[in-house]
Amino acid sequence: MNNTFKASYAVLALVVSSALNADVLPSYQTNSAWYTDAQNSINKKLNSNNQFKAKNVIIFVGDGMGVSTLTASRILQGQQAGNNGEEGYLSFETFPHTALVKTYNVNAQTPDSAGTMTAMMSGLKTDVGVIGVDEDIVRGDCSTVAGNEVVTALELAEIKGLSTGIVSTARITHATPAATFAKSADRNWEDISDMPEDAVTGGCKDIADQLVNFEANLEARFKGVDVNGIEVVMGGGRRHFLPKDASFNSSDAVSEVEGDRTDARDLTAEWQSQYSNGVYVMDQAGFDAINTESTERVMGLFNESHMQYEADRQNDIAGEPSIAEMTSKAIDILDNNDQGFFLMVESGRIDHGHHAGSAYNALTDAIALSDAVKAAVEKTDPNETLILVTADHGHVFTIAGYPKRGNPILGKVVGIGSDKPATASDGLPYTTLGYTNGNGMHDLGSETNADAGYSEEINAGRQDLTNVDTTASGFHQEALIPMSSETHSGEDIALHAQGPGAQLVQGVVEQSVVFHLIEQSLDLIQE
Repeated sequence: MNNTFKASYAVLALVVSSALNADVLPSYQTNSAWYTDAQNSINKKLNSNNQFKAKNVIIFVGDGMGVSTLTASRILQGQQAGNNGEEGYLSFETFPHTALVKTYNVNAQTPDSAGTMTAMMSGLKTDVGVIGVDEDIVRGDCSTVAGNEVVTALELAEIKGLSTGIVSTARITHATPAATFAKSADRNWEDISDMPEDAVTGGCKDIADQLVNFEANLEARFKGVDVNGIEVVMGGGRRHFLPKDASFNSSDAVSEVEGDRTDARDLTAEWQSQYSNGVYVMDQAGFDAINTESTERVMGLFNESHMQYEADRQNDIAGEPSIAEMTSKAIDILDNNDQGFFLMVESGRIDHGHHAGSAYNALTDAIALSDAVKAAVEKTDPNETLILVTADHGHVFTIAGYPKRGNPILGKVVGIGSDKPATASDGLPYTTLGYTNGNGMHDLGSETNADAGYSEEINAGRQDLTNVDTTASGFHQEALIPMSSETHSGEDIALHAQGPGAQLVQGVVEQSVVFHLIEQSLDLIQE
């Protein structure tokens, strides 16, 4: 921290301290919860880590976790605990440093996860739908990949000798996790069956293949580099690693033939043959059995496709660990390396809940992410670990009307001084939460899988909610514009930070700055 910063902080501390000691404020004001929270926030900033270099970096990405999602999630979390809700915080909202992040892609005002995560991992913005390559790429054209590959923070961490990990509740080959390791002209090339013939014959590799062969690929790209590969991989997407042959089905396969690969390769077996000291797991029992002190590396693929929504995890056939459990176990494995580690954790199903028009699922997954961040904070030393929590983009998700304090965030709007739902100009009640576009209202009762709504006909526009329990897990909010799936939004998202280098998180920044925050903290680029 430079002398100007120190002087400014000292003056601020003196002013605050003098005001308190002079008793110039009435006791009812200084004793209020809001006053205390504000004072604690200032004190936390004054006492935040003055160092800029970290041993470890953990970045959490809440996919689709826009500012309105943060607000609604914190209220729901508080209400589930029996409080009004508005006064609470998600775990990371108490971090001392915050910035707003611009999310546009090079060719798009409203972005997708491939372009946004590539920016965060490489420091370069790029186009919609491409992974690990710069803007000179032509989406879907394999021949344009060579020469346009970018280097990611995870790759640089490997080169420096740090341990590395990727955790996601989505398919591990999905856009956000893939952007940490893959180079692809199309985010949809998750396995070879997803690729056009000219891409295969042109030498491009599918994303699952790139993950399993990450070590060899990185060493081939950089002469003289010797890395030992990613230590922790946990998420969904098992189908992209297995051949299209029912004999390879896992015990919790949902499809008649679980695997998608048309090249007859079993990439889980290939990974295990490469890493005899690695542990492959696919269910809760296997996960629980991992000894983090003796296990050097893990590949956990817990579902055929995406992992379950947090609210629906109890319905998984073979059992799935929570995002907090995966985060904790990943840290316990990665911190066996005295040189440090880099870990990316994505809560991918926040995004999917919103796409399905289910605020309940989106918010419960956001709360689960908050729990994962809390677990990471408890397992790491704030003097040596930079923790960043952000999103890749937001959604067209709104908090509207004039509900009274403590009104159920998933409920219908009830105004101040009233006990009855407010009505709009059409005489019908309406909910606090809603979507600008999407599949529309569905009343699915106690259903906990948001994707069940896709089996219903589009039902956009105003609906009579008089006799509908909008707080039920199976309720999908109204949407104005009819679409098969709700869309992303283009506004800024939040970045929260604590630990060495967190002081640089401030103001309004380009999304590519996230990479530079990671890089400077870990000194990834060697002169």
